[in-house]
Amino acid sequence: MGPRAATTLAGVLVAAVLALAGCAASEPEPPPLSRATAGRQPVTLLVSIDGFREDYLRRGATPTLSRLAAGGVTGVMHPSFPSKTFPNHWTLVTGLRPDRHGIVGNRMESPEHRAVFTMATDDPWWWSAASPLWVDAERAGIRTAAMFWPGANVAIGGMSGEVERPEPAGMRPSDWVPYNKAVNDSQRVNMVLDWLRRPEEIRPSFVTLYFDKVDTAGHHHGPDSAQTTQAVAEVDKAIGVLVAGLKALGQPANLVIVADHGMAATSSERTIALDTLADPERYHLVETGPFASLAPRPGAAADVERALLAPHEHMQCWRKADIPARFHYGANPRVPPILCLAQPGWLIQASAPRQPASGGNHGYDNMAPEMNALFIATGPAFAAGRVLPDFDNVDIYPLLRQLIGLPAAVGVDGSSAVFQDVLKGPAVPATN
Repeated sequence: MGPRAATTLAGVLVAAVLALAGCAASEPEPPPLSRATAGRQPVTLLVSIDGFREDYLRRGATPTLSRLAAGGVTGVMHPSFPSKTFPNHWTLVTGLRPDRHGIVGNRMESPEHRAVFTMATDDPWWWSAASPLWVDAERAGIRTAAMFWPGANVAIGGMSGEVERPEPAGMRPSDWVPYNKAVNDSQRVNMVLDWLRRPEEIRPSFVTLYFDKVDTAGHHHGPDSAQTTQAVAEVDKAIGVLVAGLKALGQPANLVIVADHGMAATSSERTIALDTLADPERYHLVETGPFASLAPRPGAAADVERALLAPHEHMQCWRKADIPARFHYGANPRVPPILCLAQPGWLIQASAPRQPASGGNHGYDNMAPEMNALFIATGPAFAAGRVLPDFDNVDIYPLLRQLIGLPAAVGVDGSSAVFQDVLKGPAVPATN
């Protein structure tokens, strides 16, 4: 996106969020602060709304989020490639792109480790190539808590789960809750507020909070559906409860509200069937959907490459060494030998679908507009009414370190430079 386009989009975004904020209902004044809540240091809350495409903010369904955006900082955030849930949540808390932190897909295989990674995997072997923010914070004496976050249940730096010992050593947040979809939005918010009601010595200074409802609706019904808009409205209401709860506690907070990716409309009519292009006996599929990753069988590399690397409508394939540099992807040994990427809205499947279907998906080119992700930051550390130029989600991690008082990280892929003109100053001391 060029400077003129970015400026135009920024102007549209400002006007939209200001207009929507004017429709928001005013919140009741918080009660007078007790001695227990007076003088609290700000906490930093990292809130993820999975699958919240950036333009959902302009649907008229988000009075709370629109008001927070108008009164804080917002902008278009690009996910990292692949624009999938687990790779991007790990990027947000490590500052590294997936190719470097090792979570290169929602599904991975490691023949040498004789293991398969799925979204239920908590074996530290898969996760410990990078240190998430809560590990450095805990080591610095900054208490952390996670109300769901991919990887927060993993003992980072611990032994492989295949080793038969009672409990692998490693580090997690001081408080964490394993993901359970049955825990509703209200319960998630109330858990965070309960943590913040604690005495100072056991009260977290950095908290994560995760909502999956918008992503689920987008997958099942498509990004343009009434059901997705309803899910957006419901999560907005939950965040309104969180904001009101923080006020009632007298707890200042720097809210950093993000999404891991956007969502594109899909249909069974826009499917690329791999078995029509190459003999499926000649390759092993690892992941399919907006992109496909696969490994040719022994002795079949030339045939598979000849079939897939040729030009195809709505799809392009590369050897991992030839993946375009702008994706920052392909050096990690967990990336299979061949990657095929579909045009947004198309799906790559093992074979043609047997029944008609429609919905939504993500994992496409991370710079595609459909993959643009939500970003809002508000609180005592942030200026009001500011719109940033487009930026990459690797920049969130350096910002979070600055907010909670950790020194700048060395060797990460992101930078907090994009935020410096909208930050008022240090948010909290480095330790409680």
